[in-house]
Amino acid sequence: MVDRKFASEKHRLSPMIIHIDMDAFYASVEQRDNPGLAGLPIVVGGTPQQRGVVAAASYEARKFGIRSAMPSSTAVKLCPEVVFVPMRMKHYTNISKQIREIFLRYTPLVEPLSLDEAFLDVEGSTHLFGDASEIATAIKDDIRKELGLTASVGIAPNKFVAKIASDLEKPNGFVKIDPPLKLFLDPLDVNNLWGIGKSTENKLKAIGIHTIRDFRHSDPDVLRPCVGSSLEHLLQLANGEDDRKVVPHRPAVTMSRETTFARDIDDIETLESSLLALTEQLAARLRKKNLSARTIGIKLRYSNFKTITRSQTQPTSTNVTQEIWKTARMLLRSALGENFKIRLVGIQTSSLEDTPSSENTLFEYPEVERQKKIDRVVDDLNQRFGDQAIRRGGNRP
Repeated sequence: MVDRKFASEKHRLSPMIIHIDMDAFYASVEQRDNPGLAGLPIVVGGTPQQRGVVAAASYEARKFGIRSAMPSSTAVKLCPEVVFVPMRMKHYTNISKQIREIFLRYTPLVEPLSLDEAFLDVEGSTHLFGDASEIATAIKDDIRKELGLTASVGIAPNKFVAKIASDLEKPNGFVKIDPPLKLFLDPLDVNNLWGIGKSTENKLKAIGIHTIRDFRHSDPDVLRPCVGSSLEHLLQLANGEDDRKVVPHRPAVTMSRETTFARDIDDIETLESSLLALTEQLAARLRKKNLSARTIGIKLRYSNFKTITRSQTQPTSTNVTQEIWKTARMLLRSALGENFKIRLVGIQTSSLEDTPSSENTLFEYPEVERQKKIDRVVDDLNQRFGDQAIRRGGNRP
């Protein structure tokens, strides 16, 4: 446990946010369920023969430089002894629900970020369970005793600093940061500021800005060419300022589907057929959740692992399969060159909103209404006889 105290007594009474991040979640679950994997370098994901990628790596595998999203073939080169374990997403989701139930014992203000991490606002729970440190300790103990897993904790007055803190002492870490936050942030690498990717990091370091302190003390006119319109937000973070609240039950921001091919695809018909199938699945999922999307995007990964995305925002939202497919197909055709070899294709919808009620869509074009009727029939048949029991047979726009 690390308690970074940078404050007087009065500051220690500040409200605290807890960020809890499970340690190598998928890999740790597999090692827990199969004791024979304990202590071994394991990767959860597809094998090199399946042209897979690393979804998660155990800490033993990370020592060799293996990281998530890395091609499995690269992982084998880094560690020939690595053990591949197939993903069990439904299993991980069920365990994530058990973890969430533990969180909710201590506060209703839980904001999930993914299956394996969440923010907790415990200000209203301290009179029942003690201060933030005591609550975080109790949660870690519950997870370990009941689920046989470890989690790392960061505690701070705001989300930004709490998330950084949870990563400092992994695995099984416990770091609490007290004000003034600048003293904690100043020596950290500038890439800890949310929104600074590798390209921006390289630009900043090329002009001598290596730490958050460097960023905070630099002339804004020097920073702006590197970070653009994000400057004001990044300066707030560099000063330890983040007033975002913990928001429970956050609605989905995006929905996506993708597939990796067993061999590189170099013909447009096969690619379009695969993208259409993904579009059908995603559109049905939107309708099931009564959501519509304004922004449609595609993702392509080439044989050399170069990945590109393209998107288009529509004037109105939709969850009609054919409407989404028109945009997706257009984006695909405009993105491809003459010669291509594609190993992955995907579709994503964003700018999601509740689907308008029927009384607000009385003046739709007849073709759109016809497509909606087709969707309803297809959804009903697939629900009765299994997903993808019926599919559209062509790639027409």
